[in-house]
Formats: sequence, structure tokens, C-alpha cells
Amino acid sequence: QVQLVESGGGTVQAGGSLRLSCVASGHVDSISPACMAWFRQAPGKEREGVAGLYTGDRFTDYADSVKGRFTVSHDTSANTFFLTMNFLKHEDSAIYYCAADLGRCRLRSPGWFTYWGQGTQVTVSS
Repeated sequence: QVQLVESGGGTVQAGGSLRLSCVASGHVDSISPACMAWFRQAPGKEREGVAGLYTGDRFTDYADSVKGRFTVSHDTSANTFFLTMNFLKHEDSAIYYCAADLGRCRLRSPGWFTYWGQGTQVTVSS
């Protein structure tokens, strides 16, 4: 019903920046208002919520580890949302996944999300 395709991953040096994109297609009206969120999973670690934006009231939520460095945003006309990452650290290295579903964000409950992107690798060199 809804497909998410993400892009923008790559390798950057510590202190650098990267912007991930997630394009939604299909019946996007079925998840409006929606939570648009980003998760990441590093080797040997569980998947963790990084950032989320609820389109109903524009409320945003961030993991403490990325607060002040990462920003989630939304381009309504393009059915696209983004994760802008600044001042990247080595510990930010992970596979990043975009996710979306109807309702308020639940960053601490990845199982709640129905729609997921395929993942994109972010590697921060030290």
C-alpha cells in the first residue's frame, strides 16, 4: 500500500554531514497524519529510534545521542522526508532505516511501524 525508498548513505569523516532521504509512494493518504521516523542498527546492537516527526502537529522527537546534531524534516509536495546529520561521530555508523505509519511517533517501539525503507549504510570514519 505504501512503499518507502531511502537513499543518501555513504562514508564521511568525523565531524562531517550527511543527508538521508526517504521517498514514499503508493497510497500515502492512508497514513495521514503520519509519523515519519528514522531508525538505525549498528553491528551487535539492537535497532534504535533516532528521530521522528508527526505530521499532525509537527512534533519532533530525537534520541538523546543525536539531539542537537540531527534534524528530521518533511517535504509534503514530494512525499519525502529527510534526516540531516551534522557533526557526525564514529558511533553514528550504522544502517539507517526510514519508517512510517499512521499516528503519533513511537520511537521506542520499532515493531509498531508498518512501512519500512530498505536501509542505507552510513559509515563515519575516525
